[in-house]
Amino acid sequence: MARKLLKINDSAWLFAETSRTPMQVGMLATFRVPEDRPTFVADLVRRWRDVREFQPPYNFLFKTLPVPSWVEVRDDTIDLDYHLRHSALPAPGSQRELGVLVSRLHSAKMDRRYPLWEVHVIEGLRDDETGRADRWALYMKAHHSQVDGVGGIRLLRRMFSVDPDARDLLPPWAVGTHGADQSGLPPREKRAELVPAGSGGVADLVGAGVRSSAAIAGSLGRTYAETLTGTNGVRGAPFRAPKSIFNGRIHTPRRFATQHYGIDRLRTLAKAADGSLNDVFLAVSGGALRRYLLEHDALPSESLTANVPVSVRAHEGAKVGNAVTFLFARLGTDVEDPEERFEAIKASTRLGKERLPEVGQTAMDAYTGVLMAPFLTQAILGVGGHGRPSANVVISNVPGPAETRYLDGSPMEEIFPVSLLFNGQALNITAVSYGGEFNIGYTGCRDSVPSLQRIAVYSGDELERLESAYSV
Repeated sequence: MARKLLKINDSAWLFAETSRTPMQVGMLATFRVPEDRPTFVADLVRRWRDVREFQPPYNFLFKTLPVPSWVEVRDDTIDLDYHLRHSALPAPGSQRELGVLVSRLHSAKMDRRYPLWEVHVIEGLRDDETGRADRWALYMKAHHSQVDGVGGIRLLRRMFSVDPDARDLLPPWAVGTHGADQSGLPPREKRAELVPAGSGGVADLVGAGVRSSAAIAGSLGRTYAETLTGTNGVRGAPFRAPKSIFNGRIHTPRRFATQHYGIDRLRTLAKAADGSLNDVFLAVSGGALRRYLLEHDALPSESLTANVPVSVRAHEGAKVGNAVTFLFARLGTDVEDPEERFEAIKASTRLGKERLPEVGQTAMDAYTGVLMAPFLTQAILGVGGHGRPSANVVISNVPGPAETRYLDGSPMEEIFPVSLLFNGQALNITAVSYGGEFNIGYTGCRDSVPSLQRIAVYSGDELERLESAYSV
């Protein structure tokens, strides 16, 4: 059996996992049943059950000895009936019933005796406008040690086609990172590395290594100097966030809620406010969290800080593992005026981006490992949620396909990310853009974040306030 060593940053997610803090990420996609094929879902599940070829990472089994590794196992040893589940929503089959089911499915830690993934086909989803149960959903989850947000979207691009007439598409596990690309799109050109390659001589390689080490040391030095001495009130830094109700010990049950906006609407606001789409997302989230905390009489006097993942993945095909680093940004929750809050967020994200070292992906892995070492050590030792948090909330934005995707002629209508939580971080807000929509998934600890749906509702209210402030 082939063996693949885990990077330190990837293996940390496995060692930090407990029954209360399963380290898995998920995707919830909704589709419309083709009008001429009323038995589409049952037929799809029946056909998929016959496909017993597995591509990485779907045939990877985690082994701790002699060193943490993925072991590639034979196809005939994988129990597909365990990994592929077929469910139906109870009446009336609304988004509420779907959210309850996904919350329950995402709460359960995966069994390490099996490859760490599950695919759930869910039928009986009702269209809120027509009242007809002519929609279905696909919920997939995998361990975060195998895939990050951008990597997950790249897998999705390979699985679903832009061609509405394409039929007999392979299931996710037969595509993976090494199987046939079913997208129907031409391969993308690879982007240049973050640091241009030299002439290939030994001197160039040594020089590049020295420059990378210096950049990493400088960036980490500035970051943790601010952690020790405090910040200027604008720049975010790890372990300078105030304690909030989102930052205690968490429990196993999860809640999941969704929200979505037209992406052109957000871009129009970003242009009017001279910011980025991500600044708008942070401002909408910050305003919603401020209102939610005020409602619970739990708003800290200092601004909340967001941990914002930043992809450093080169534009190669989908690969197993993570390629992400992090910046810290203040959310302006101590500011009532939406325009003033937006300007504070813009300044904070700009300073956070300036602190990231300009190095290649291997060196960036080292930077991320050192940056996140205190947090990961807390998670592994199980002491997270007792002291001052590294950040109050994780807020992530992952670009998705711009064009409509199909599965055997069934159009994918929406896609929402379902993320992970850990002690000290009871709320995650992640967005994926798709087909002109900006789709936000809110994942929270059921006990720590009651009435999670209100944060999603307040996000819409805050977007309207920002549009009014900037006369959009």
